[in-house]
Amino acid sequence: MTAKPHPLFLGIDTGGTYTDAVLWSEEGPKGKVLAKAKSLTTRHDLAVGISGAVDAVLEKSKTDPASIKLVSMSTTLATNALVEGQGGRVALVMIGFSEADLARDGLKTALGTDPVVFCPGGHDVHGNAAKLDLSGLEAALSELGRSVSGFAVCAYFATRNPAHELSARNLIRDITGLPVTASHELSAKLGGPRRALTTLLNARLISMIDRLVAATEGFLAKRGIAAPLMVVRGDGALVSAAFARQRPIETILSGPAASLVGARHMTGLDDAMVSDIGGTTTDVAVLDGGRPRLDPEGATVGGFRTMVEAVAMRTFGLGGDSEVTLEDGALDPKILLGPRRLVPLALSGMVHGEVVTVELERQLRAPNPGRMDGRFALRTGVPDRLAAGLTGPEAKLYEAIGATPLALDRLLASNAQNATLNRLVARGLVHISGFTPSDAAHVLGRQANWDAATARLGAELFARRRDGRGQTIAATPEEISQRVLVTLTRWSAEYILETAFAEDGLDGAATVAHALVQRAVDAHPGIARFTVALDRPVIGLGASAPLHYAGLPPLIGNGCIVPEDTDVANALGAVVGQVRVSAEARVSQPKEGLYRLASGQTVRDFTEEAKAIEAAEADVRAIAAKRAQDAGTDSAEIEIATDFKVSTIEGQRMFIEAHVVAVASGRPRIAV
Repeated sequence: MTAKPHPLFLGIDTGGTYTDAVLWSEEGPKGKVLAKAKSLTTRHDLAVGISGAVDAVLEKSKTDPASIKLVSMSTTLATNALVEGQGGRVALVMIGFSEADLARDGLKTALGTDPVVFCPGGHDVHGNAAKLDLSGLEAALSELGRSVSGFAVCAYFATRNPAHELSARNLIRDITGLPVTASHELSAKLGGPRRALTTLLNARLISMIDRLVAATEGFLAKRGIAAPLMVVRGDGALVSAAFARQRPIETILSGPAASLVGARHMTGLDDAMVSDIGGTTTDVAVLDGGRPRLDPEGATVGGFRTMVEAVAMRTFGLGGDSEVTLEDGALDPKILLGPRRLVPLALSGMVHGEVVTVELERQLRAPNPGRMDGRFALRTGVPDRLAAGLTGPEAKLYEAIGATPLALDRLLASNAQNATLNRLVARGLVHISGFTPSDAAHVLGRQANWDAATARLGAELFARRRDGRGQTIAATPEEISQRVLVTLTRWSAEYILETAFAEDGLDGAATVAHALVQRAVDAHPGIARFTVALDRPVIGLGASAPLHYAGLPPLIGNGCIVPEDTDVANALGAVVGQVRVSAEARVSQPKEGLYRLASGQTVRDFTEEAKAIEAAEADVRAIAAKRAQDAGTDSAEIEIATDFKVSTIEGQRMFIEAHVVAVASGRPRIAV
């Protein structure tokens, strides 16, 4: 009898620079990678990069697309957008809050220049309503609907009663037809300003993730791949594409979470530090007992603490495509990296050829270095509707920038215009191209996938820059390139140690890590000697990990393992995970003898505690089962836990509150 073929799974990771694809089979105890490939991420049309990687995998493996039973995708797009301060322009609607609440939890900083509307209303801790007045919101919707890409709605104590959020959401949808995120849909935790922050960021990311999912679905349909599409969430779990479209904030740290799952799968290590270096960010996390540590307080990305439960990952703006700059005002300036990602000059040279090299050669012929040498601007190619709400100066500058790189010394005439350009970059409308560690690697022959000649011109221009004494900072392109790569390895070690110290609860983790690594690389370490060693090895992930992490062991006091398939760890992790979702309910006691249940979008009262708890457990089981099905599994196992808060007065038990949580998990459904 012929053995039944093992199901085939397609994993995709859409990163800031590359889109990876891997074809994986369940054959054997750990499965088998049948083929893997990379293609440049094309932000203007994500389907181009996806098709490049997937088509290469199909060609290498000679696989019939119809035999693929599941497609799973991880992405760093949401993470990168928050790190770089990008995203669509949205309106925040605050119900029952005052303007003073914007100052809490970084909400005002995150809001920036986006509009906010305050409305009377909201509820108290027991779900009792204040008077709702949406007249101000209704009056503003006509104008807002033309200048934003979506709305975020947060009402006071909406986690105890979401009625006012639902009213505002329905009004906005009826008048504008734009996407609306309500805070109770994302988190059941208290803390209005931080919940509003999470909702705001979610609304900003909707258009970006929507384009990614649409591009992927369109490509799969064209290739005849009729398999379910899953997306990796920030805690490493899988959810359906439709689920991710509504809650894109949950995909922050998606790529890093998938990489942890992939790292554990490839190495079999239960305890390790995992450092994943990409084009834009370095993500560092801890594996304990075979599972990633989760951050129950919420993921911190781009300086913002969200309410998204995700891998306890520290994300740093350090990658192969990080912006290379010099420390200001120092006699012997240090090289600084990131946090902004640039399009490497080697990549621009490969794609645009002489357009870039001619300008670099012109700048090299100048007698003195210019502050904008080696820098270009070009549009990202996003749809025109995402450019809504530009100011006059922004619109004028945006109009002058096209799809072909334009030298900044020709584009900008003042510092004010430079600030305007930075705002366009923050909106995700414009890319800056310039010298990066990837270019340095090309100069030294350690990377060869783009145009090395253009990279060398960029390094030569950077080496001409002056220190505080007026001397050039490096004699040759090779010298400055070597310094850049050494700096990247040193900073990587600092970030790994900083993460370890922070996980151990030490104060001043960044300062201590910097001092220890500095002493390790300093030729004259001083009278006091310091040594530090991690208690577990580092798993180095990312296509450039073999290059940048070769010098790590002496700086971290332990080994660094770079697995064979490290370049596609995210894509591999995307196909070996499980669906996992949760649902929560709370039972409170507004007054003696009354037990109020808040679950989902309903609030109900009971006269007996036992019946309220029984109803809560039934509710969360049903909600979790429905969410698990929506998230992409038909075989979910559900576990329920109930946490009681009680007090004892004169020997009598007094009920305060109960928190009921259901967790549903299972393997994703596959095509038959």
